[in-house]
Amino acid sequence: MSELQQHTPIALIGAGPIGLETAIQMNRSGLEYLHFEKGQVAATIMAYPPGTIYFSSPERIAIAGIPIPNVSQTKATKEQYIAYLRSVAEAFDLQIRNYEPVENIRQTDTGGFLLQTTTACGTRTHTYTSDKVILAIGDMAFPRRLEIPGEQLSHVSHTLVEPHTYFRKKVLIVGGKNSAAEAALRCFRAGADVALSYRGDRLNDRSIKYWIYPELQGLIKRGKIESYFNSKPVAITPDTIQLQTTGHEAETFSVEADFVLLLTGFQPDQKLFRQLGVKLEGPERAPVYNADTMETNVPGVYVAGTALAGEQKKYRLFIENCHIHAQRITHALLGKEPPPADNPWDLPEN
Repeated sequence: MSELQQHTPIALIGAGPIGLETAIQMNRSGLEYLHFEKGQVAATIMAYPPGTIYFSSPERIAIAGIPIPNVSQTKATKEQYIAYLRSVAEAFDLQIRNYEPVENIRQTDTGGFLLQTTTACGTRTHTYTSDKVILAIGDMAFPRRLEIPGEQLSHVSHTLVEPHTYFRKKVLIVGGKNSAAEAALRCFRAGADVALSYRGDRLNDRSIKYWIYPELQGLIKRGKIESYFNSKPVAITPDTIQLQTTGHEAETFSVEADFVLLLTGFQPDQKLFRQLGVKLEGPERAPVYNADTMETNVPGVYVAGTALAGEQKKYRLFIENCHIHAQRITHALLGKEPPPADNPWDLPEN
């Protein structure tokens, strides 16, 4: 069932932290828009393991100049940050069309855009037209799959949901960056028999939270966590995982595992970029954009947040160095000069 077409000057897609910050900037500037989100506010953050602690300090991930309450004077947890984002959305009375994914979008003959959305259950289709489109859709829509036999088995997961699941069970974790390192440490503390497989010859302290790296290294050196460096998974069975060495003479061997966590990163959903004709360039398929205005090669289409990094395998864009995008887009929509380069929102990368 479809409904009559509705027009909005601006369609903002995505309600993560930078999507919310962009909405707030437009509210403050008197710009009219509709805001769409395929799930709940901060849906990507909701998928983090419980109790996840942010790498960045609270002031660097706060949005719109609203401080994050910090009773313990420490870094924020996932749960604290979601509650903070929820309170900010309430404080600014942001009108977000949750659970209304934009399924199709295209340019019209008149220079605007036509959007089709569906309700969460997919029983109703809505149609909108807009003059401008802002894509704040993030870069972590899907896990990066290895496409190996057995990856679909029920004891295999691409995310850590609850460490207690692995109490007194053998769990093999694939990956060597922060998610894998944190999962290894947390599962070990939950009483699991943990092993770690990584294609590199060692863990890199620049890719792992500084308070996790030394503890994990210590457990590996003492043999509390088994490590298989210079290895990659090639197949998974109900009770083993087949690993292959990454040297010149590859050898395959089996490791017993009750559970397998393939924590090898995520990739973006770039469907909307492709539908709009936005150019995606380079090995990471990053959208082409103007750094002053955040406008892509398609006039009237803007990108904000980590979505502009494409399939970033080495993370360079985070919440903290994307705040300026909201101001750049708002200035562009108002026909104003870009904000100054030394704007306080333009924080450096870690």
